[in-house]
Order: sequence, then structure tokens, then C-alpha cells
Amino acid sequence: MGDVISSHLDEGKREMITGRTGEVMGEFGRLYEQQYVVALFNKVRYDVEGGGGPQPQLLHRKVPLENKSIFSGSIYQYLEENKKWRNRFLFVPDTYNISYYEGKQAHDRGLQPKGTINCAGYRVLTSMEKYLELLESSLPGVKAKVGSSPFLKCATQFPLIMWHPYARHHYFCVSTEKEQQKWSAVFQDCVRHANNGLPEDCKVQTPAFTDAVRLYRQARGQYGTWDMMCGVPPQILANLVMETLLTELRDLISPRLKGKLQERQKSWILISDAVYSLVQSQAQSQYEAIVQSCEAGRPPLEASIRTDMDQIITSKEHVTSKIRALVLPKAEKLLKVSIQPYISSILEALMEPTSRGFFEVRDVFFRELVDMSKNLLNGGSKEKLGEHMEKISMLAFHPVKMQGCYEKVEQLSLEGLQQRFDVTSPSVFVQRAQILMREQMDDAVYTFEQLLHQSLEGQEEEDLCKTIQKCQDRVIKKFDYDSSTVRKKFFREALLQIFIPYMLKQLSPSCSGDLPRFRELIFEDFSRFILVENIFEEVVLQTVMKDIMMAVKEAAVQRRHNLYRDSIVLTSSDPNLHLLEENPPIDWAGEYGGGQTEVDGEQVGEGDAITQKRRRMKQVVSMIQEDGTATALSESCLEVPGVEDIPEEEGEVDLDTKSSSASEKEVPNEESSKEGVSVPTSTEMPPAIPNGTTIKEEKTTNSSKQEAEPASPHDSESKIASAIQEIENAVQEEEGEQNGETNEPESDQTSSPAKPAATLVTKEAEHAPESQREVQPEAAPNHEARKIAPLSTEEHQSPAEAEESITQPTQEEQIQQAVDVEPASELQQKTNNSSLLHHDDSGFQSPANEVAKEEEPQVQAAVATTEAEGGRENHNDSETGEEDAEKGADTAATQT
Repeated sequence: MGDVISSHLDEGKREMITGRTGEVMGEFGRLYEQQYVVALFNKVRYDVEGGGGPQPQLLHRKVPLENKSIFSGSIYQYLEENKKWRNRFLFVPDTYNISYYEGKQAHDRGLQPKGTINCAGYRVLTSMEKYLELLESSLPGVKAKVGSSPFLKCATQFPLIMWHPYARHHYFCVSTEKEQQKWSAVFQDCVRHANNGLPEDCKVQTPAFTDAVRLYRQARGQYGTWDMMCGVPPQILANLVMETLLTELRDLISPRLKGKLQERQKSWILISDAVYSLVQSQAQSQYEAIVQSCEAGRPPLEASIRTDMDQIITSKEHVTSKIRALVLPKAEKLLKVSIQPYISSILEALMEPTSRGFFEVRDVFFRELVDMSKNLLNGGSKEKLGEHMEKISMLAFHPVKMQGCYEKVEQLSLEGLQQRFDVTSPSVFVQRAQILMREQMDDAVYTFEQLLHQSLEGQEEEDLCKTIQKCQDRVIKKFDYDSSTVRKKFFREALLQIFIPYMLKQLSPSCSGDLPRFRELIFEDFSRFILVENIFEEVVLQTVMKDIMMAVKEAAVQRRHNLYRDSIVLTSSDPNLHLLEENPPIDWAGEYGGGQTEVDGEQVGEGDAITQKRRRMKQVVSMIQEDGTATALSESCLEVPGVEDIPEEEGEVDLDTKSSSASEKEVPNEESSKEGVSVPTSTEMPPAIPNGTTIKEEKTTNSSKQEAEPASPHDSESKIASAIQEIENAVQEEEGEQNGETNEPESDQTSSPAKPAATLVTKEAEHAPESQREVQPEAAPNHEARKIAPLSTEEHQSPAEAEESITQPTQEEQIQQAVDVEPASELQQKTNNSSLLHHDDSGFQSPANEVAKEEEPQVQAAVATTEAEGGRENHNDSETGEEDAEKGADTAATQT
């Protein structure tokens, strides 16, 4: 590649590039020095006279991304050096410059990245066809042959290409469509932020720079919006140079390119990138020299302006009246014929998608607060509040969550009007609206943070939801007001950007020749502060501004798209709110203990400070590949388990739901494995489920207790609580059914409990010590019978069950008494006590155990009755019930 660049960019061409850059920068420097003085005068006048629109209601965060990173993750990148795809780790800091490393370990160790991408001027493409269209336009007149090999073979069906008209292109790919959407949202956010490179708080340098660039392009007949007005000033100046330089170089170099079409295209991309880098470095050094010279002469200029402010204003007004008399008739005629018929239609085309985008911002903010309130509704603590607020604080800079808002504005279309008014594309207005949406979201979040933090001081945890609701209502109301103000200002500026260049292009030929004679009316001392070219543009602006203001005002009066009238001013709604803006940033994780701790609490030396800072840096979006995992193409963009910055997908939610339901079903097993004993005590034993399956599951899973993982205390408590609730509901239903069925035969109540009771006894024999089984040898046959017989009231009793019922002579009377007399709470208490009493490791039955053996059937009968009732609801078999009743009567007669 170096040979290609060196062979086509020889010394002569490099001198030509330097000469063209010097010419452009010389003309730009002259215009910048003139506009710098005018911008300084306007700033000083504004500071003296004041003015401005309504005061915003929301607070503004000064440093939004302090100690934050935006994104990091692994992705496949195409390397042009060896023409292969390699896995790379991408890291996006708060500067939004994409750095790619050999791997995550290289990033954590603080090594230099393999490369860095400044995203200003780039376009994110997700289709190879679209990229090939743009690529063919870079070398016009050169067409590919039919059946020729493609320019690039993508490893997957989901490419991500960053295209630039002058700089190097970057190729990535992922394995799934969802990954492609997430990475595309991140890349677009980087481009959006990098394009907004001119700081608005610089009230002198920024207006001087934009006016100088605009006047330079207008002097060459280039009116209207410019897509490459993006990035920092050196990048914009390099784009200004490349507009004409690239065409000239292409005519010289393209005939000398050799090879197939794909090879020539790749060579031209490398040459263009080398030229762009060279121009940008030269433009940066010369621009810095120009700015430094202007800043050095600023103090005496500012002193002169403050001294002669009144005389300068009077002289400017006199010249303005003369120029207005010349321009106004022509401007009004042009306005009536070519501007006024299109104002309403263009305004509607701007309002519809922009308002939808702002409404979506409001909904996203509202949904996040509602979700937080729901999570804190039952037993929410301030620690959990801190965890939620740590995520919400960076909501405006979450590319994935904000992507839905940005997509609403991307539907903006000005078809049919672009050629008439020389609007190259609506991308300028789309990106500006998206930047305003992000600022509004961050202002709303920051205001909510300050209000909530102030309200939580000295407040109990019981009122968290009410406090959140109050702060939420206040912030939503302020957001609606500020949203209306910001949108109206955006509509006015957009209409001016569309109409002013068109009017200047139409009026300049007839008016520019008469402008120099008005310079004679300006005093020589004030000639640097008053420029007739600027006054001419101000007169044209004032002519069309009246109609634009009326159109926006009518839309607000009709309450279209929830716009407020200008007369509605909330100046004193919250006089002390802006005092909170001076407070330091709130560390929710540190103050409420809801965030991540330091890196393992290690003490590190000064040499490792950068590495530890990288690790501690909190990230807005996390899709980091896990350490130690094998890199595969299907795992090019993995998410760390437990990271909740990105919303869970539907499939993941379903898996979580299934796993939680499965854990609820296995409550007895997990609880018994946690306790680690075969027979739990009364305080540790999980409550028995009414169908009697709890005890059997507990007995049969003793062999696998050691293999199961112990459940956490919180999960165990929640599962026990749910099981207790089910028992109480079942007992209440049982009592209600017994009260409604007093005429049911007694045999139906006594026929079914024999099997659960026998099952319990035989399982005791199974798990009893060896000595106990020798003393009671007759328990083995019963145990074998119990293992075969299912726990269902519809099955007939086996001979073993009849034999077991003979050993319980008073069972019928005890069951009837327990069901009719004892309440549900006493039944539960007896269940726990009986499990304690009947277990004896000595192998002999003491009198206390004999009492327990007599009480046990009562409890088991009551529990099994619930099963019988439930079985009758689902499987009502009258014939089986009659047979069971007859066998119960026969058994009672035999016992007697």
C-alpha cells in the first residue's frame, strides 16, 4: 500500500496539495478576521443589552460524561494489510472516538490501540449493495465488467461499513441481525456526536468560523446547506479544501491506476485517505495560527467597543436604513412569489417527525421511571434505588435505548423542495434535531436526579414511591414546556437555513454591485465593526423572519404537536430550582451503595493507575466479551451475564421466566439440600403442600442432596412464603367446601387418607437405622407396596393398605374429630410437631412416640382430605368413590 501512495503522490503532487491548501486557508483567514471582529461586537452588545428567549425550566448538566465510557465489545474487522477478518476489541470513550485493540486484555493493560476512528463525516452502512453504489461514484467513468469478483467478501450476512467521501473506509461484521442493530446504533451515535464539533458556548469563535465558511462558499456560488460542515474546525477546513482538490487529483491519477476495477478502487481509497490526512494537518496548523492572532488583538478591540458602543450602534442603524430601502422592494416581491406559498408545507414537514421524536423521548423517560417505581413498590430500599438511578443517570447517552427516538426524526423528508431551495439533503436538520433530543433527555434526567436527591434527605424508605411520583410529575411538566420552546426555535432556524440561502442567491446579482457605495457612510474608526455584506444579509433575514414567526406562532396557537404559545412563560414556577444546578454530580452508587465497588480492593502503584482507571470506568452500554471464552464468529459480540444496561431480549426473558418457575417447583428439594439433613426440624422444615407430595419428594431425593446447589437465603425465604400462601389458600378452600357439603358420607372422608399415612410410615422404615428395621421387620412388605401404589384417591386399596389400616383401630374417629374441630393453624403446627416426635434414632418406640403415632393419622388425614377434594374437582369418578366407601366400611367392621 505504501508503494501505491508513494508512486502516485510524488513530490510534485504534494507541492500542488500544499499550494491549494494555502490558497483556501489564506482566503478563509481574511474572512475569519473580519467576522471575528463583528462577532466580538455582537457578543459585547448582547452582554450589555441582554435579551434572549424564555428561561429553560430544566437544569443542564455541565459535564455529562465525566468518568464514563460509552461502549465496548468484540467484533470482526477486515484488515486490508492481509485481506483477512480478525476479531478486534472496540472501545468508545466519552470522546466518541472508536479505538480498536488486539483484544480485551490489551485494552485492560493500557496498551496503545491498533487504530482510532474519528467518526466525523462518516456514514454507517448495513448493506453491501449501498456501499458499492457509493464506491462506484468515487471513480466515475470506470465500470466493472459483468461477472467480475466483488470488491469485498463479507464473512457474514450482517456487515457494518463506515464510509467517508475522503477518508479511509472501515469494514466490520457480526453474526446476527440483533447485533448488527446494536452496533449500528452505537456507530451512528459516534457519528452524530462527532459531527456536532463546534462548541456553542464559544460566542465569538464559533459564529466567526461558520460565517467565514459560509461567505467563502457563497463567493464561489455554493449556497444552501452543506453536508460536510461536520467535525472540529480543522476537519471542516479540510473538507473545504477537498471539495475542489479531490476532483483535480482524480483527473490526474485515475488514468494511471492499474489492475482490475476492485484494485483500482482500493488504491484510490488509500490515495484519497493520504491526501485528506495531509490537508487536515496543514489546515490545523494554519487555523491555529489565525485564531491565535485574533485572540491576541481581542483586548484592545473589546475596550474600543465598550467605549464607542452608542456611536457604533447609531452608525449601523443609519447604514441599515439605506440598504433596506434598496433591498426591501426586491426582497418582498421574491418573498411573496417564491417563499410564502411554501412556508406552511415545509413547516409541517419539519414538525411531524421532529415532534414524534420528542414525544418518544418523553415516553422513554416516563417508562424508565415507572419501571423503577414498580421495582421499588414492594420492599424497595435506597440501595436498590441507587442501582436504578445509576443506570437512569446515563439514559440520554444510551445508544440502543435512544435509537427508537432517533429513528422517528430520520423519517424527515423534503422531497420536491430540495432542488427548489438548494437543500442537498435533510441530514443536516435530522442530526441537529437528534442532538437537541439527547440534550433534552439529559436535562430531564439531571433535573430528576437533583429533585429526588433533595427530597430523599432525611426521609424514610417507606415513602420512596410517593417521592419518585412527585418528582416525576414536576419534571414531566418542565420537559413539556422546554420541549415546546426548543422545537419552536429549531423550526425557525431550519426555515431560515432553507430560505435565506435561496433569497441571497436570487438577490445578490442585482444588489451586490450597489453595496460598496454604502461603505462611505461608515466612520473609519467603526469600519471594522460594521460590514455592509453582513447588513445586507440581516435585512434579507428580517424580511422573511416576520412570515416565519407568524407561521410558527399559528401552529402554537392551534396547539399542533403540543406546542405552547409564546405568552405562556413559566418564569417563577420554581425560583430555587436553578440553585441545584451548582451542586456537584451525584454518585448514586457510592452514596447509596448500589453500584460496583473498586477493583477487588487492591492497592496498585502509580504505574498501574491508568489500567485501574480503565477498569473502574463506568460504562453506559456493556456488550463486553467474557474473559477466557473462545472467540467464535457466532460470539463476536457477547454480553456479560448480569449486565442490565441493554434491555433483555424476548428469548432471554422467556428463559428467565422458565428458570424461575422451575425453581419454584423445586422448593422442597432446594430447601432440604440447603439444610443438609434427612428430616428437618420444625423450624427448618418447609411446609407440606396439601396434596401430600412434599414429604415424598423430600424422602426420595435424599441421594441427590449433595449434588444440588444450595439456594440463597433470600430465594429460600421467598419460596417458603409462596408455599405457605398456597397452603393457607388450600385450607380455606377445604373449610369452605366442608361447610357446604355437610351431608357427605363419613366413609368418603376416611377412605383416602390411609395411603398417605401408610406412605409416611413405610418411608420412615426405609430411612430408619439398621437396628430399627430389625425390630420392625414387618414394615418392609408395606414399603414395597407403598412404592408401587400411586398417591391418588381414584386407585383401589391394595392388601398391604388394608393390613396397614388394621393396625390403626381408632383412625376413623380421630380423622372425623380432627377435620371438624381443629382449625388450619393447629393442623399445620401438629404436622411440624409430629415430624419431630416420631423420629427416634434408638430403634424403639417410646411412649411419646406412641402418642405421636396416634396423632399422626389425624394430621395426614386432614392433609389427604385436601387432596381428595382437589381430585374430586378435576377427576370426579362416582363409582370409584362408592367402592372406596364400601372398603372403608368393611375395614371398620373388621377392626371392631
